[in-house]
Amino acid sequence: MFTAGVDVGAITAKAAIVGDDGLVATAVIMAGYNRAAAAAQVLALALAEAGLERTQIASLVGTGYGRVQVPGADRTVTEITCHARGAYFLVPDVRTVIDIGGQDSKGIAVGRGGRVLDFVMNDKCAAGTGRFLEVMAHALETDLTDFGRLALSAPARAKISSTCTVFAESEVVTHLAAGTPRDEIIAGIHESIAARISTLIARIPIKDVVVLTGGVAHNAGVVRMLEEKLGRHIVVPEQAQLAGAIGAALIARTTAPRSPSPSRRTAGG
Repeated sequence: MFTAGVDVGAITAKAAIVGDDGLVATAVIMAGYNRAAAAAQVLALALAEAGLERTQIASLVGTGYGRVQVPGADRTVTEITCHARGAYFLVPDVRTVIDIGGQDSKGIAVGRGGRVLDFVMNDKCAAGTGRFLEVMAHALETDLTDFGRLALSAPARAKISSTCTVFAESEVVTHLAAGTPRDEIIAGIHESIAARISTLIARIPIKDVVVLTGGVAHNAGVVRMLEEKLGRHIVVPEQAQLAGAIGAALIARTTAPRSPSPSRRTAGG
């Protein structure tokens, strides 16, 4: 049996397909304005990678910011539940999940089997999210892919005290006018994000193993500074950005009708 999950976030859309032997295929694209079209496209890409037809998917679960816009979804599940389940699949010893998405950040206490025990969420402000990093990178005319590296190489960290994206951008402009080196400003931005997220996460019981999910998980600067603030090692799975989609695909298996999985198509058939 094959099931699928589609996670439509504020910035990207992700899809995952799982079968009886585990993860079969994944795909990630930019979400763009039309979330329904992005959801359909990313699922089609995952199906092509898996060599499957849409009719071979026994159940499809939508999750994320745009979960209600996933065409043909059999059900929708919150990203909190899906990230917990996906993180458990990727790191079975997980006890705390920190998910930093494009529009919000979350802390999740995880129990046996990836069950959600408690959670906290910041969905009222862009500070401490991927969008915050995008805005800051634009203000500093820096490629976002270089942000984490520059943050770690800086000899000092500029003080960014505001927790609001708009005011923080003003602080960045002030630092630039004062001649503060760009890499030190970038380091300060990362430390500001880490401080905000660590304060949020402190509202739930934090236990090892701590796993970071979401697209921002691949920013080494955020990871290092979060570790400093929390005083704990953070595990970043290779497929951290796909945790929500993987969790959705696994949850889809719990409600899908049990039947023999049709064979995947081959190049000659």
